[in-house]
Amino acid sequence: MNKVKASEYKKRNIAIWNEVAPRYHKRWAAADYGPFQSTKKLVELVNAEKGNNILDVACGTGVVTKRLSNKVGKSGYVVGADTAVTAIKIAKKWNEKSPNLLFVNADAENFSFKEKFDIITCQYALFFFPNASKALKNMRKSLKESGTLGISVHGHKDRVPFFGNILDAVTQFIPDYVPPGTPSLDRYGTKKSLRDEVKKAGFSKISVKDYVFKYSPGDFDEYWGNYLRYVAKPIKEKLNSLERSQRKELKEKVRENTKTHTKRNGIIQFPWEVLILTAKH
Repeated sequence: MNKVKASEYKKRNIAIWNEVAPRYHKRWAAADYGPFQSTKKLVELVNAEKGNNILDVACGTGVVTKRLSNKVGKSGYVVGADTAVTAIKIAKKWNEKSPNLLFVNADAENFSFKEKFDIITCQYALFFFPNASKALKNMRKSLKESGTLGISVHGHKDRVPFFGNILDAVTQFIPDYVPPGTPSLDRYGTKKSLRDEVKKAGFSKISVKDYVFKYSPGDFDEYWGNYLRYVAKPIKEKLNSLERSQRKELKEKVRENTKTHTKRNGIIQFPWEVLILTAKH
């Protein structure tokens, strides 16, 4: 992605996250179920302990940051960095009783800190970075020589049907549903692709663990209704531009896609693959 396109993508992405952050926090981040069961796993795998100095990159509304701050105690501290101002505001309010926490507005590809960290974490964000390689090299530069990196990403869309069931259907009706040049959200959705990218940035002793969590969005009407309710404004505008008959057809295609994961009582039970990588400087 060239610099102009990357800049446009970043602006668009920041605008979207500033819009959806409150909904995202309430529906996902603050809830300890579904894919966010991985938060506990990530914190365990990086072996965060008292006295550690930790950087949480693309911290969002502070869900990983909060767990880390509880681990490091008063003798350690955690810095949460994110580009979305709204997310940072929520993170600060949610973590206001934690004195060992600092939140800053910073870009993963360009941040710079005087001190180096014992641990750097990044949950569900690496795939958003237009230049993930640059972001990873920047993280390594900010890590102590004995330091640990911890990254979690969603699996391939075929193994995260919560996304895939809608994406596979909606792109038939709206070819530019995902704007051209947008990084694929599952580009690191396999162990090999994730490991290779991190290795390329200079990290060693790389380990990738595969977890499959369960997540139920309720019945189909709840799943579809929440999608329409929570989707970002630019996508909502594209959906609203469809003719009534197209919207109806789209809904039925999504319904058909969910049948594999729908129980007899009508409740959908999705598997949700998450990959968690740890590595050393």
